[in-house]
Amino acid sequence: MDKQPPSDPDYNTGYNPPPGYPNQTGYPQGQPYGVPYQGQFQGRYPVQPIVTVQPTFHVATGPLDQPLPDYLGFSIFTMLCCCLPLGIAALVFSIKTRDANMSGNRPLAEGNSRTARILNNTALGIGIVFTISYIVLIVIINISY
Repeated sequence: MDKQPPSDPDYNTGYNPPPGYPNQTGYPQGQPYGVPYQGQFQGRYPVQPIVTVQPTFHVATGPLDQPLPDYLGFSIFTMLCCCLPLGIAALVFSIKTRDANMSGNRPLAEGNSRTARILNNTALGIGIVFTISYIVLIVIINISY
């Protein structure tokens, strides 16, 4: 008949491997039966290591303190009065600049603001050239007759 160890956790099996052999049970020598080694003991129970978990948090960025110019009014003017295709493109980049300013993404806002300014200036230049060309053409035609 097999001898069963008592249910007392302080019961020691008495198994001590010979020197040089690894512990076959997974328990350190002289450890109570049925209790894996957890470090230090406090009374009859091992002290469990304390695991602290940091709470997850999301970093919400706010609008930029010094927002970059979005040239929205300039874009609307060039779209309506100067050059419609370039004005529409400038308007799109102006809106992207405003969104980047509100989300706090400074590098994106800088790039979009620069692109909107370049498109607006180009559209204004094209609009001025076409307006002057039209006026000169009308004056030349009226003088000819």
